[in-house]
Amino acid sequence: MATIRVLIADDHPIMRDGLAALIESAADMTVVGQAVDGAEAIVRYRELRPDVTLIDLQMPGVDGLQAITSVKSEFPEARVVVLTSYPGDARVKEALSRGASAYLLKSAAREEILMAVRSVTGGKRVLASELAGDIASHAWSEMLSDREVSVLRLVAIGYTNKRIADVLCVSEDAVKARLKNIMAKLDALDRTHAVTLARNRGFLDS
Repeated sequence: MATIRVLIADDHPIMRDGLAALIESAADMTVVGQAVDGAEAIVRYRELRPDVTLIDLQMPGVDGLQAITSVKSEFPEARVVVLTSYPGDARVKEALSRGASAYLLKSAAREEILMAVRSVTGGKRVLASELAGDIASHAWSEMLSDREVSVLRLVAIGYTNKRIADVLCVSEDAVKARLKNIMAKLDALDRTHAVTLARNRGFLDS
């Protein structure tokens, strides 16, 4: 059986060391390289051409999503396993739409991570079991647009409608209209509730 060559990208040294030890403990896997952020992950992928890349989403500078997009655009055959602390159907859908083959939480059991690496090597897609219910519950929910997310980010830091309008160079009526759409899509009771729901689902950075 061919050895699965794995690249690890995470900005936390302890996490990288733990994953490296886990991968090396498997008889059919080996760690070929590590990266501390998305930018280095892209460079290391080009150099090493690993079979599978384990990547975190939240990293300084170039984040995991940007790295996935860059790697997949250059190497469509790349197999990427997202390993993150952040759940949320919007995050999962975004990662998968950019080309990730699997989405796991860092709380996953050691064997679950190893099985995901093996599965994506075989061309399968993997989703953490604890995320399935969340995805299903929002399967028919309409996603927020980029413009709506930009409004909600400013709401989250306490901006008034007028200030949001000034920052985005739109009218207050346009801001109010976007907020109305946001509340309807999220089924939110008010602005604060909308921000909370958006964070939980992964539309906003936590």
